Amino acid sequence: MVLRVGIVGWGAYIPRYRVKVEEIARVWGYDPSVGAELGVYEKAVGGVDEDATTIGLEAALNAVKRAGIDPRRIGAVFFGSESKPYAVKPSATIIAEALGIVPDTMASDLEFACRAGSEGLRAAFGLVASGQIEYGLVVGADTAQANPGDVLEFTAASGGAAFVVGPARDAVAVLEGVYTYVTDTPDFWRREVSPYPVHGEAFTGEPAYFHHIESAVKGLMERLGLKPQDFDYVVFHQPNGRFPLRIAKRLGFTKEQVEPGLIAPYIGNTYNGSAFLGFARVLDIAKPGSRILVAPFGSGAGSDAYSFVVTDAIEEKRDRAPKVDDYIADKVYIDYAMYAKYRRLVLRYNM
Repeated sequence: MVLRVGIVGWGAYIPRYRVKVEEIARVWGYDPSVGAELGVYEKAVGGVDEDATTIGLEAALNAVKRAGIDPRRIGAVFFGSESKPYAVKPSATIIAEALGIVPDTMASDLEFACRAGSEGLRAAFGLVASGQIEYGLVVGADTAQANPGDVLEFTAASGGAAFVVGPARDAVAVLEGVYTYVTDTPDFWRREVSPYPVHGEAFTGEPAYFHHIESAVKGLMERLGLKPQDFDYVVFHQPNGRFPLRIAKRLGFTKEQVEPGLIAPYIGNTYNGSAFLGFARVLDIAKPGSRILVAPFGSGAGSDAYSFVVTDAIEEKRDRAPKVDDYIADKVYIDYAMYAKYRRLVLRYNM
């Protein structure tokens, strides 16, 4: 099946603030080597005036700049996050309004843990391919939550990426195919009244992350008749810096294929921004003709596997907006007290 759709523009945003894993370990009495064990050495922290929506908006602005289109031609806006600022109010409408996309558009917030943005990507591709819209905007962003002192706090970070989806004739990366693998596997969840998520330790790795990504990637390669060596770059969801390398080895990919899209060691796990930011980083450097595998994962659980082929259009659009590495390099270190303030871990009451 010829899909005739692809990525027309891409953009990223990572907050400036960083807290080192060793600083978190110091506060809670962990062994300082925990960062090396996780493959994460510092994480990005949203500022006091930043949330998942503002992060997503910055990424979306960059994506539209690269796309080089009138935003009013965007017929759908999908926002994927598990840390949106409002319990009941869409962030997609805020982003659409700020970009001048409203009112002739669809707009929806999606939920599927770290895979919500990827759900939006699949939906946008389908809408473009069917001719219902000309372009779609997909945003994945989070200010990831973690119970203070929990092992998740070492990696839960802030950041996001966005993609403008459109017809293949305008694309910097044409979609070859996609395969989705979903089951009900309770590895990570948060009840409505709970401020922080809980992870099921026994389910987190093998039956959740590894099983679903492996199944989705194998399904995609079988459907397209491709092998690991056919891909130049491979991007997986990055809950830490170790899991992507492990799943790559199991699937027959090399470290060299994975490393260009590996961002967790530098900024942590940005949840819905994780695989999206890795994909954006690869697009920042990929050459025409490169084939890219992208496999997001969401707890609960499910994984999508996408295959893209880069076009000549990427050379013209690459320098229209800041690159992922520009944001990684632009950083200011803070201590745990400032991190707790920015992330509102300490509530202040008037007595």
